[in-house]
Amino acid sequence: MAKIESYRDLLVWEQAIELATLVYASTRSWPKEETYGLTQQARRAAVSVPANIAEGNGREARGSYVHFLRISQGSLKELETHLIIAQRARIADDENVESLLKQCESVGKLLRLLIRKLSAE
Repeated sequence: MAKIESYRDLLVWEQAIELATLVYASTRSWPKEETYGLTQQARRAAVSVPANIAEGNGREARGSYVHFLRISQGSLKELETHLIIAQRARIADDENVESLLKQCESVGKLLRLLIRKLSAE
């Protein structure tokens, strides 16, 4: 197994980057009147997930790192909520939202594993 030298080496960060990229691609087809509403909120939450993983990794203290990972978890739940609202409001396609929610679930599992690992050490 390769040594982790940077947040860029973390699978959870890679998957979170992919999720944010997919959210940007998906929200391009959302109605223009949502540009400054749900679209912007979903994009900000999506970007916050990998950004907080990276920021936490850059901190010197383990407790601070775990704190930022928990913020990332919160942003992930926020994103899930925005996606569900978009789905129920018929702004987003059901199949697309379900795919994004599966990706959210995968990122969430990896975040929980990393938090547990860091908390146990």
